[in-house]
Amino acid sequence: MRAILLGAPGAGKGTHAVGISNHYDIPHISTGDLFRENVGNNTPLGQEAKTYMDKGELVPDELVIRLVEDRLSRPDVENGFLLDGFPRTIPQAEALWEMCEKNDMQLDAAIDLEAPYELIEKRIVGRRSCPECGKIYNIYFQPPKEEGICDVDGCKLVQRADDNEETVKTRFQVYQEETEPLIDYYKEKGILRSFDSTKPIEEVQEEVFEAFDK
Repeated sequence: MRAILLGAPGAGKGTHAVGISNHYDIPHISTGDLFRENVGNNTPLGQEAKTYMDKGELVPDELVIRLVEDRLSRPDVENGFLLDGFPRTIPQAEALWEMCEKNDMQLDAAIDLEAPYELIEKRIVGRRSCPECGKIYNIYFQPPKEEGICDVDGCKLVQRADDNEETVKTRFQVYQEETEPLIDYYKEKGILRSFDSTKPIEEVQEEVFEAFDK
C-alpha cells in the first residue's frame, strides 16, 4: 500500500494516519517529522533546511523533494508507505509521481478526507490540551468533565496560540489555493478515493480498509 493523505487542516489526517499505518503495517511519513529528524540529526539535508527555517522562510520545493526521496530510499518502505503533508502543491505532486515511477514504486491511492469549513474551525479552535499528560480535548466534541480542567491529573488545560479563528481561516485559504488542486490531479491519475471525515473515526477507517483491502 503506497498512499498519500489529502485534506484540509483539521480534516483528521493525523488521526487517520495512525490507524491506516498500523492496519497496513507501513511507515507514516510526515514531512514535519522529516524536518525535525534531519535537523535534529544534523544531516546534510537537515543543515540545508535549517538555513531556511532559522530565517522563517519556507523550505524550497526542491529541498523538500530531496528529503522525501531520501526517506523513501530506506528499506522500511519496501511494503509501502503513507505520506502525510506531502505533496502540498502540483509541482510537488508531479515530482513525487516521477520519483515513484523512477524507483518502481507506483502510488496506489490518494486518500482525500472531506470536511466542511465549519467543522474544521470547531475542531481546531475548540482544541485544548493538558500541558502535563498531553491528553487532547475539544470543547465542542470531547469536553473535559470540568470546564478547563484535565480529567486525568486536574491540570489547567491550554490552547495553542495558533488555534484561533483568524489562523484557521488563513490556513484554509492556503489549502484551497495550493493543495486542493491535487484532488483533480489525482482524480485524473485514477487513484483518488474520497471519504467523509465528519463521520466517527472508526467508521471512516472501516470504509478506508474496505476500499483498499479488496
